[in-house]
Amino acid sequence: MGRPFRQVILKMHARCDLACDHCYVYTMRDQRWRQRDRTMSPEIVRQVALRIEEHVRAHGLSEVEVVFHGGEPLLAGVARLAEAVQVIGAAAPVRFAMQTNGVLLDASTVDVLADLGVRVGVSLDGDKEAHDRHRRRPDGSGSYDAVAAAVRLLAGRSIYGGLLCTIDLANDPVRTYEALLPFAPPAVDFLLPNANWSSPPPAGSYADWLTAVFDRWYEGGETQVRGFAEIINVLLGGRSSVEGHGTSAPATVVIETDGAIEVSDMLASAFEGAAATGLVIGSSSFDDALRAPGVIAHQNTRLSATCEACDLREVCGGGVYAHRYRAGSFLNPSVYCADLYALISHVRDRLTRDVAALPGAVR
Repeated sequence: MGRPFRQVILKMHARCDLACDHCYVYTMRDQRWRQRDRTMSPEIVRQVALRIEEHVRAHGLSEVEVVFHGGEPLLAGVARLAEAVQVIGAAAPVRFAMQTNGVLLDASTVDVLADLGVRVGVSLDGDKEAHDRHRRRPDGSGSYDAVAAAVRLLAGRSIYGGLLCTIDLANDPVRTYEALLPFAPPAVDFLLPNANWSSPPPAGSYADWLTAVFDRWYEGGETQVRGFAEIINVLLGGRSSVEGHGTSAPATVVIETDGAIEVSDMLASAFEGAAATGLVIGSSSFDDALRAPGVIAHQNTRLSATCEACDLREVCGGGVYAHRYRAGSFLNPSVYCADLYALISHVRDRLTRDVAALPGAVR
């Protein structure tokens, strides 16, 4: 049996109030969202609570993270989210988080989420021009002003989880990073566009973009950038905790609005049903899911010969699983292989120089 699940992503709502053109859920190969229930029912939430409780008990877990996701989870309504927190929190030791586009995040909602202890991450792609290029409303208008106002409501609150920024090579990297800093994020995640060999990303050097941000961050240190921190951690001998870095097995499971148990929803970029296990929460346990072929493949992923021979294998780990797909197989390097190698090499070289320059360092 595989590694117990320590993160459960709940798709509270299967639709979104934005029409972002880079969204992997709605714009890529897997379009099953069209047939799913719009909102997760209270009955499915109760079933999730029972499955989490039995999984925690069976594996002696001290805690599980439950992440409200979508679509846009706030479309389910804050009352539905509060009910889910109460039901699941009563069943097992859980910490709650939510990833939102921020459009519906007003002061009263922030207060409720703070009372519930739900940590909130918001998607923000840089300054107004950068953000509104992709994260638009269905009528084509931008969402930056609403999102920026929402993030300002979170600043200084204990539930503020940070910002997620999808990389666009058309945006200046340092300007993008610095545009996020006034929002005082406790952490920033820079997300590579969800792509693969069969559906490649926009052409250009993602290594150059990320290296420029790394150097600015490394010298400034205003916030945590999780991807960079993860690379440094693994380079120094630590274990990875984020998919796409290191070789630790992923420990995340996704529950769709209709109760389907699935693997990473980023697999929507590969082919229809790539994330499916064929299991539903009402009749299958999380241990059943750990035995599902798709979960086994994701947790115990084989690396390509190229990756196995790479000197940075332990740090890169082959990159994000979804990014390796090519016409029927995930047994490939990441479509971002060259970029990851260049970025990690840059970070390693910079650390090596700085450690060697420390007083008393062996030379």
